[in-house]
Amino acid sequence: MTLALTLGMSVGLRKTFWMMYGELLGVGLVAVAAVAGVSALMLSYPSIFVVFKILGASYLAWVALGLWQNKGKLAIADIASEQPSVSGRSLFIQGFITAIANPKGWAFMVSLLPPFINPEQSIVVQMSLLVAIILLSEFVCMCLYASGGKGLVKYLAVSQNVRFVNRISSVLMFAVAVWLLLG
Repeated sequence: MTLALTLGMSVGLRKTFWMMYGELLGVGLVAVAAVAGVSALMLSYPSIFVVFKILGASYLAWVALGLWQNKGKLAIADIASEQPSVSGRSLFIQGFITAIANPKGWAFMVSLLPPFINPEQSIVVQMSLLVAIILLSEFVCMCLYASGGKGLVKYLAVSQNVRFVNRISSVLMFAVAVWLLLG
């Protein structure tokens, strides 16, 4: 999401779509791998799922704590008015690699998706629906981030504002961690 925001501010919405397509492909692959792998584990070893859930929730809580403690030092400097020249292919690859190499994405998918899978029904149908919902919501959010990027440049240039946004993100991430542990 932050990549969409940053690219929306620096290269514009149209070029950011290339990154979004790569990220959507990566997120889809991560979701399918997470559901397939964890579903197989859940069917064979249900107690292992509990361990994954605790590890995923712990990781999200740790990331939330880091965001909360962030001092807002990463305030965005003024971005030059000229847009950098970057190819659609490189943006696509950047989005794809960002999605598949993101441990938070893996932790989120592994922790969140398996409870929605009913082993008594077709896993392919359920997985297709889950992935479609995830990709649609991911695309909508990235579009909002990328299109809102230009307007946020001035707001995020102030470190106190960055700290405020980090605090909100931290609370939300911690809430998801608690939900995973209790769910």
